[in-house]
Amino acid sequence: MVELRYRDDAPHDEPAVTLDAFLDQSNATAVRLESGEDARALLPYLDRLSLVEVSFPKFRDGRGYSSARILREAGYTGELRAQGDVLVDQIPLMRRCGFDSFAPEAPVDEAVLAASLARYDAVYQIAADGQVPVWKRRHG
Repeated sequence: MVELRYRDDAPHDEPAVTLDAFLDQSNATAVRLESGEDARALLPYLDRLSLVEVSFPKFRDGRGYSSARILREAGYTGELRAQGDVLVDQIPLMRRCGFDSFAPEAPVDEAVLAASLARYDAVYQIAADGQVPVWKRRHG
């Protein structure tokens, strides 16, 4: 499994614990959210988290996108990793939602990924990545 990382800090080496285990202990700094678990349960603990790993059991399960948005909008600045059935064409959208590292189960062609990330230089919606949408550039 190849890990793709878009952060300048050192990778987090502590394994992620389950949400239940995280809520039951006081010293974990990495947690794994399974599909369907509510990211809002982590909001009181954002200051002590270094890594949140979000599971994508199937590429068509989009609940992890909402988890990323919730965490980033709440101010989480640590590593946010998408893990599982992550397809290369999803990575640009996942980055917009706030994911900054990826652990896909299938190999990723680096040339295809680079082309996918560079495909569009303008966006239409506000998102966690801070890019200024086209309409705001045109109309202030």
